[in-house]
Amino acid sequence: MPFIKVDVLREDLNRETKQQLIRKISEDVTSVLNKDPHLTHIVINEIEDDNWGYAGEQVSVLKQQGFSTVKK
Repeated sequence: MPFIKVDVLREDLNRETKQQLIRKISEDVTSVLNKDPHLTHIVINEIEDDNWGYAGEQVSVLKQQGFSTVKK
């Protein structure tokens, strides 16, 4: 039984975006691992900016300095 955990920054992820992510991951696991989608579990864990570090700094601080986590 595949269990997939996806960690993302808590940003503007709406229900539809999360559903699309879950659907696509499920499709890939079914295709690549030949697993029954009813046995595949996916958890999306949204993490606050203060609790995520990158390059030795909190993402919240980096955002204050102009760092963007969104593809332009």
